[in-house]
Amino acid sequence: MRPILAALLVIAPAAASAESCPAPLAAAHKLVLVTATTLASSTASLQRFTRASLQSPWLADGGPTTALIGRNGVAWGYAFRRMARPGEPIKTEGDKRAPIGFYRLGASFGFTPSLRQDQLRIRADTVCVDDASSPAYNTITSRARIGSEVHGENMARVPYYRHGLLVDYPTSRAARGGSCIFVHLWTPNNKGTGGCVALPEPQLISLQRFAESGAVLAILPHQALERFKGCLP
Repeated sequence: MRPILAALLVIAPAAASAESCPAPLAAAHKLVLVTATTLASSTASLQRFTRASLQSPWLADGGPTTALIGRNGVAWGYAFRRMARPGEPIKTEGDKRAPIGFYRLGASFGFTPSLRQDQLRIRADTVCVDDASSPAYNTITSRARIGSEVHGENMARVPYYRHGLLVDYPTSRAARGGSCIFVHLWTPNNKGTGGCVALPEPQLISLQRFAESGAVLAILPHQALERFKGCLP
């Protein structure tokens, strides 16, 4: 079996100035907005938006749907930790919280071949590395490349990875800032994710199509929405 090349998920966003919206939202034409009622919510409202230009208003692309998020709610993603206010948590590895912030959606992935040219095929030895002691932390690679000692999630053994989207989540090995953030399938009896966003299959397939030409995922609790007034719909 041909090894799967490592898909690096670590992408550092540009710092947002006081006069601009946070990157990568500032340059986005498509937005997937996930809003949690509280910091401890395990479900959220997900709605898609588009805009014709960076100066145009955001327009809703269909009605909102319910998404599953972190089992323990949300926490500020590593790259956006300076935006947290006192008492708001910062995401760490294994906290089972979805990362608050703004992230580019990457390629689709799945168990079976797809007509999408950019889709990542999940194979028997595909792993996502959540071991902060490894240089491969927060990447998708093959077990053959990293060896048996490095801890990683065997993606082919996880039913909810049958369909999904990569999320470009900037992290830190030293700070154990979290890893392997995806949008994936919401399977029956699932009450919360390990830090990802999950959707029912029809909505997830539709989101894969929506994000093919590029989109930004925003995960925010209601209490933080006002901080980005003028940037969000």
